Amino acid sequence: MHKSRIGALAAISALAITLSACGGANTGSSPAPGGSAAPATSDEKITLTVATFNEFGYEELVKEYTTLNPNVIVEHKKAATADEARDNLNTRLAAGSGLADVEAIEVDWVPEMMQYADKFVDLKDDAVEGRWLDWKEAAATTPDGKLMGYGTDIGPEAICYRADLFEAAGLPSDRAEVATLLDGGWDKYFAVGKDFVAKSDAAWFDAADGVFQGMINQIETPFENADGTPIPLGENAEIKKVYDQLITASVTDDLSADLAQWSTDWSTAFQNDGFATMLCPGWMLGVIEGNAEGVEGWDIADVFPGGGGNWGGSYLTVPTQGAHPEEAKKLAAWLTAPEQQLKAFASKGTFPSQKEALASPELLNSTNAFFNDAPTGQILTNRANAVSVTPFKGPNYFAIRALTSDAINRADVDKTDDPEASWAKAVAAYADLGLS
Repeated sequence: MHKSRIGALAAISALAITLSACGGANTGSSPAPGGSAAPATSDEKITLTVATFNEFGYEELVKEYTTLNPNVIVEHKKAATADEARDNLNTRLAAGSGLADVEAIEVDWVPEMMQYADKFVDLKDDAVEGRWLDWKEAAATTPDGKLMGYGTDIGPEAICYRADLFEAAGLPSDRAEVATLLDGGWDKYFAVGKDFVAKSDAAWFDAADGVFQGMINQIETPFENADGTPIPLGENAEIKKVYDQLITASVTDDLSADLAQWSTDWSTAFQNDGFATMLCPGWMLGVIEGNAEGVEGWDIADVFPGGGGNWGGSYLTVPTQGAHPEEAKKLAAWLTAPEQQLKAFASKGTFPSQKEALASPELLNSTNAFFNDAPTGQILTNRANAVSVTPFKGPNYFAIRALTSDAINRADVDKTDDPEASWAKAVAAYADLGLS
């Protein structure tokens, strides 16, 4: 979801400067300054916009909401990537206009957005209290108790794989056998990959930077200490160890497809047997199916290197810019209700964060036809229960993470730098951030 880089960092600085100069922003659920329209009455026709990215599973839901609420027209705007959505959010938030009535934000953006909490409606409401997993709701709650977003999905991670490519390489292909084959740490995952590439023309995994994300999702404080102070990248031994292990697997052992995740080449590779496995949070199921349409052989195994991990998940926010904040709040609440979370999961694999939805037989008994009728509901529930670490991601997380992404892609995708030279550039770029 992911997250360009120079432009994004510049947008952060511009946002801070502009917002400090704005003043007079409305808080709570009042319309934005200058807004001429009041919340809609029961017979007043209004239009609400919802901005998302990647696959939220909302295509049919927005139609359903319009049917249930004939006075409301819902327009769904979907960015191709989280990068694009985040750039738009920063730009329009700084400008003070142009945001959708309901804006989706990725979990990693939340600490940064909390700096501008007065630019979002407080969604705290007795009617929805206790809906979500405690840690999901807590992550979007400001220190003074304001709820900035309603939780959509979480991203418990499994391994998606091409059973046909496994078979051709002489590896087990049954999902239970694959789970046993890959059970262990990252060293086990990479060792099986070496065996695979020795017998196949396909790569073992899609994108090194995507694998890196899965690895650091198991680290409690990847880039910042628990008090929010950044860890100097050049002194971050834990992250350097992960980088070295990954780059050895990607570059030295040639396990990577040498693709930048979310690129056009990456999307195309789904159609030409480009790779055999990829890290698979629930929301990735819809992404895979969309890119691999017509390709047979995809399956999902109830396993993840190192035990468990959560990658991603999002929230729906209501910017104070909107003309109909109360109606937007109602729409956001409805889209994130247990019933709708289950429908979104059935549509695109976005795994629910609602307690009621997580306990639903509808979820636990659900299967996915594209993934060989795999019991995806039960598998992802098991993966969610395996999560033991929730990384701390403070306001500097995104900026530092972008430097590691650049380092990985220079060495693995672009081949412009050897691994150590690329890491050195990342360390130098960290110094330029002026964080410590």
